[in-house]
Amino acid sequence: MMNETEQPLLRAVGVSHWYGGTLGCRDVDFELHPGEVLGIVGESGSGKSTLLACLSARLQPTAGQVLYRTRHQGMVDIYGLSEAERRLLMRTDWGIVHQNPRDGLRLAVSAGGNVGERLMAVGARHYGRIRETAHAWLERVEIDAGRIDDRPDTFSGGMQQRLQIARNLVTQPRLVFMDEPTGGLDVSVQARLLDLLRGLVADLGLAAVVVTHDLAVTRLLAHRLMVMRRGEVVESGLTDQVLDDPQHPYTQLLVSSVLQP
Repeated sequence: MMNETEQPLLRAVGVSHWYGGTLGCRDVDFELHPGEVLGIVGESGSGKSTLLACLSARLQPTAGQVLYRTRHQGMVDIYGLSEAERRLLMRTDWGIVHQNPRDGLRLAVSAGGNVGERLMAVGARHYGRIRETAHAWLERVEIDAGRIDDRPDTFSGGMQQRLQIARNLVTQPRLVFMDEPTGGLDVSVQARLLDLLRGLVADLGLAAVVVTHDLAVTRLLAHRLMVMRRGEVVESGLTDQVLDDPQHPYTQLLVSSVLQP
């Protein structure tokens, strides 16, 4: 019998999406296991954001299946779940870090409240412990904990992104979808945050799908890499192998920075 890490947590089976007559992504297949980070890279318009939306239950595929191994039902097609069941999954097992942090925060709620809401969604009720945990996570993502009662709309873009990451990771979800997770951060903060995310993957068994145009992010964070072009995966493999010895001409251009993201 396979143990937990040998069983895939997420499977994409022939995932395709068309916007009318325009291809978003086509015939994408992969498995993601607990504790594994998959990077998806490509130019703007390559299909990586469409694929991420399909995987995270925000855009139903035109064809194919997205399968997720739930805690109680085993492997299920997420689009076979009810809307209420998908919302519950997003509040508990999953995290979604948006490219624009304002899309993932409640701007009229305090920084601590944004983190606390996520804790309450998984059953936390003790106000003191919720605030203590929020305080610790603000410090962990390098936000001055003295701003715990400030609203995110008073924060810089970089601070909003760090707060969004704290909001998503505070409950130790099993799977996190990230769209340009380090966008808006300076290089030194980005490096520390990537170290934090790598630590969480190891310590908590966190799995993640990361869409980015930054190959340095995938180098630091992703165990495996998929390269997309015009809606299709043109190359995939272990991250270091793909970046150090790219086989597809498009990947070679990406790695040599001839193509701009």
